[in-house]
Amino acid sequence: MKKILFILAIIALLALAIFSTLYFKNKNAEKTTSIEIKNEIPKQEAQPKKPALTKDSIPVMSEKEFQGSDLQLVKVLNKNDFYTRYSITYKSEDFKISGILNVPVGKGPFPVLFLNHGFIDPKFYTNGQGLKREQDFFARNGYVVLHSDYRNHALSDFDPENDVRPRSGYVEDILNAISAVKKSEFTFFDKENIGMLGHSMGGGITLNVMVTKPDIAKAYVLLAPINADYKVNFDKWVIPDEDFSGIAEEFYAQYGTIEENPQFWKSISAINYLDKIKSPVMLHQGAKDEDVPVQWSRQLFQDLKNAGKEITYYEYPEGPHTFINEQSLVMQRTLEFFDKTLK
Repeated sequence: MKKILFILAIIALLALAIFSTLYFKNKNAEKTTSIEIKNEIPKQEAQPKKPALTKDSIPVMSEKEFQGSDLQLVKVLNKNDFYTRYSITYKSEDFKISGILNVPVGKGPFPVLFLNHGFIDPKFYTNGQGLKREQDFFARNGYVVLHSDYRNHALSDFDPENDVRPRSGYVEDILNAISAVKKSEFTFFDKENIGMLGHSMGGGITLNVMVTKPDIAKAYVLLAPINADYKVNFDKWVIPDEDFSGIAEEFYAQYGTIEENPQFWKSISAINYLDKIKSPVMLHQGAKDEDVPVQWSRQLFQDLKNAGKEITYYEYPEGPHTFINEQSLVMQRTLEFFDKTLK
């Protein structure tokens, strides 16, 4: 009997040993399989970071050598006792840009004013449209006036990237217009005495010109300019406007939101580079302007003053965006400013 019990005990111990071996082997296999499965899950790749600086950034554009050229007097549009008005073209990047040129009667050379018009829907814009009062006024007072249509306007070539870019293509067109004038052989240009005037969006273009190439002009005039901070303009006009449907999304996809890429947004805003301005500035603003809030120009005046720049500010209590009743005073003050600096 004892022998039988001993044999049964031995069998029980052997069974326990076999069971334990199989049990822990399976557990280890489960762990290994789990680890292997985990290792097979692909890692999610991080989205590529958008560059802080692009060809649209003011620091990048300031290093660029602009090669505008081939200024052509296409045809005479009008002649009077004071000046001849021409339709013109010139080369900007790979684009042919149209515009107008008013050349005073008499012996030159004459100082040159570049006039930058505000936003007009390109679908309806015609050659030389915008700032026509100013074009006429300054030509009658002894200035060659060049008014660029910009790319995608009038007879200019079409740039498919233009709507998404932060108006930097227009800045290129103005800088290339100056280059084209300087390279031309027309003797009526006084190429050493250049001034610039911009209204509304054209004021924003002028602001970007003066911080991108500070030596390009000797005097600047801003008429109710858009904000020097691109984000403010973007929020006011691009995001809510159905005419720009889809542009905001394309802009974010290309450059990132301000939260995703704050350095880029900083790099396209003139407000961050006011210290670079070298030439005197005159600023005009109507207090009843329904397009550009008067507070924007008040703040710009203060920012320029704080930066130690030569700034003259005129505010017109009843003035709208286009200075309808104030035009003669605005122009007289502007003429005296340009005469003092350029003649």
